[in-house]
Amino acid sequence: MADKFDLIVLGGGPGGYNAAERAAHEGMKTLVVEERALGGVCLNEGCIPTKTFLYSAKILDYANHGEKYGVTVTGASLDHAKVVDRKNKVVKTLVSGVAAKMKGAGVTVAEGRGVITGKSADGFTVECGGAVYTGSKLLICTGSEAVVPPVTGLREAVGTGLAVTNREILDIREIPKRIAVIGGGVIGLEMASYFNSVGSRVTVIEMMDKIAGPTDAEISKILQNNYAKKGIEFKLGAKVTEVSGKAGDGVVKYETAGKTETVGCDLILVSTGRRACTRDIGLETIGVLTERGAIKTDERCRTSVPGVWAAGDVNGKIMLAHTAYREGEVAVADMMGRPERVDYRSIPSVIYTNPEVGSVGETLESAKRAGIDAEEHTLSLRYSGRYVAENEGGDGIVKIIVGREHGNILGVHMIGSYASEIIYGAAAMVAREMRVGDVRRLVFPHPTVCEAIREAMFTIK
Repeated sequence: MADKFDLIVLGGGPGGYNAAERAAHEGMKTLVVEERALGGVCLNEGCIPTKTFLYSAKILDYANHGEKYGVTVTGASLDHAKVVDRKNKVVKTLVSGVAAKMKGAGVTVAEGRGVITGKSADGFTVECGGAVYTGSKLLICTGSEAVVPPVTGLREAVGTGLAVTNREILDIREIPKRIAVIGGGVIGLEMASYFNSVGSRVTVIEMMDKIAGPTDAEISKILQNNYAKKGIEFKLGAKVTEVSGKAGDGVVKYETAGKTETVGCDLILVSTGRRACTRDIGLETIGVLTERGAIKTDERCRTSVPGVWAAGDVNGKIMLAHTAYREGEVAVADMMGRPERVDYRSIPSVIYTNPEVGSVGETLESAKRAGIDAEEHTLSLRYSGRYVAENEGGDGIVKIIVGREHGNILGVHMIGSYASEIIYGAAAMVAREMRVGDVRRLVFPHPTVCEAIREAMFTIK
């Protein structure tokens, strides 16, 4: 006989485990089914591991370039194997923390691949490891996986170790002398930044004519220039056509401006995007509608099937861990009859390189595409005393996107120190539809980098 639950959560990543805890505190008997490890991609092979890498690289950069600030360090070096070991320790600690949260909330955790097998009068049935569970409600949080595009020789390269995805690169024990990064999005850039700092010769090959995806074009260019000064080489408008060779001796062939070029490398990082994990989990057995491979959901995270919700990367909307957190919370609220929704306009994004990039809301380009009458106002972060004190020769900026009709804040984009910690305040401005005058009346601490946002407001007429 199947074990019965009020809610079955399929997937124990950020959206799943956070929603499960919320549901349990609401009095729902909750089950989480997780195939690999609690914490999902973010905790085990994404957000957290990459930040441990980048922090070590930042310390090394400070040591190697401290002379600008009157500090000279001789013989600074990085032991990559120890960085990997520390990463594993951090991940283990945090995964254990998630498990403790589940236990503390009274959430049952089933280890193994969960498959939806049907729907009956008792609810939805899920099989995992030979056991059958029934849930009155179902929340699908199966996340996403790295895409390996159909480039000649690339899948074979992944199989032989010449090429890796975001998962495998976090476990290599030695620094490659040459690394080719296919894809100039967030994952590719963060890893390019790390390996450049620790001594690899890095080449980023990107099909678009700019890096960092939807990031504001001017900020993308500033970021690229900072990387280029550090020695990272960029091949933009370049389509990879073939990969050949073996681990330690590979070649990436690409086309650009009608010419065929090649890059030699010891390792290839494939960072060309992610796709929702919706295959072979039984969606078709209950008729859940998908669109371009992702589960179709509304602003309350409801799917096409009553009693079924989806949160996180699996719905393909904004593939960020904090999006998943909020979506899971909204889904649980909807289950409890509270009319909450996800405000996708005000979800911030960050690139955790040095310098950092923080963005929220519309860019001028996206506002124009949406038919919004908007204008942009840009201010150098050198208007911040703290920024000048801590960034010799820094070229950071903050950019404010404002609606012309009402003077409301539509977007904030910045590149510079602490952007990752500052951007949440800008997200609140966008979410609350604050106007320029509202922000001018806020008191920002001094001296801080964030006060450049307030200074920017006084440049707007």
